[in-house]
Order: sequence, then C-alpha cells, then structure tokens
Amino acid sequence: MSAERFAHDAFFVDQLIRPVANLYRISLLGPDGASAGEPLAFVRQKRLALKEDIRFFADESEHQELFRLKARQLLELRGRYDVVAPDGERLGVLEKRFGASLLRSTWGVLDAGEREVAVAREKSVPVALLRRVIDLVPYGELVPVVFQFTILMDGREAGELRRPLGLRDRYILRLGGDPERRIDRRVAVALAVALDALQSR
Repeated sequence: MSAERFAHDAFFVDQLIRPVANLYRISLLGPDGASAGEPLAFVRQKRLALKEDIRFFADESEHQELFRLKARQLLELRGRYDVVAPDGERLGVLEKRFGASLLRSTWGVLDAGEREVAVAREKSVPVALLRRVIDLVPYGELVPVVFQFTILMDGREAGELRRPLGLRDRYILRLGGDPERRIDRRVAVALAVALDALQSR
C-alpha cells in the first residue's frame, strides 16, 4: 500500500529536468541529512494543463499510480486541491490561504473530512518579500534564495520544508514533530511538490 511506502518522517524531493513535463523524484532523506536516499515515487505534472492533475507513480515506468493531486475546478479560485488514491478515495486536501499569503505564502493541510490538521507557512517574512521582488526581475528564478516553510500543528512546530541554496529545485521535508503521523505522509509529500509546482516562488 502507498501509505506504508511513505510511513517515514523525512523526505528528499528533487525536480528532474525534462523538456515537456515537470518531473519530480521523491526519496527518503539520506543518512547525511542533505541528499536523496532510496527513491519512493516519481511525479509528473503536465505543462500548460487547463486543470492541474499531478500524478505520483511507484517508479519511472509510470505503470503503478500511487495517488494524485488535482484541482477541484478548471479555474481553482478557492485554491483547493484534493489528494486522492487511484480508486478515488480522498486522502486529504491542500488549501492555499490567499489572504494570509499576502506577506508570506500559507497553506492549510486538511484531512479527508476537510478538517484542518496543520498549517504550512513561510518561516521568514523578509525572505518572503525578497522572493516577491526577485520574481519581478528578468531571470530572477536564477537567483538562489533560501526557501523555508514551517509546518505547524496546534500552534507548535511539527516539521519544515526547506530548499537548500543552489540552482536546482531540491527540497528537504521533515515531520519529526508529528510522531503520531496525524499528517498523512502522502498529503505532506503532495504539499512539497505543490509548493514548487503550483505557486510562483
């Protein structure tokens, strides 16, 4: 089962460079705490899709789908994305909080019943504002900026998503503050991909 595959507290996400699609690899975090370990999934996001539908597969052959992240509507104005199993069962929901995101990007992490489990928000307001300025500059995406989200549960820090300095899109996801695994790890991994694929950084 895909839930057992992702029953871990630390992951490494890196984007693979391909001409016609955004591809990502999800791995366990390596023993050094800074690189990829055993691969767990490969992710495909079609470019220029009218309705977001990001699929997570067991390997690069893309024969076995594990789950997917999909927008509810053609134009997802509410910023809600369902994380669903191949049989259609909803695993959780990711919700972009537009008002709270004016200063720093903020996402809600909801369970299958749409109850809030956690909130992910940019750790630093100054860095968030700096990113917005860089986004306005031609080729600003080539300027390396630390990208860090804090994941909060009941007002306390349960984990983080951090992009180390560098030109490649690589992320380290840690959820050590959620030992009971109230956050479905598949939803957490979907959040890591969403923060790269679904918002301008």
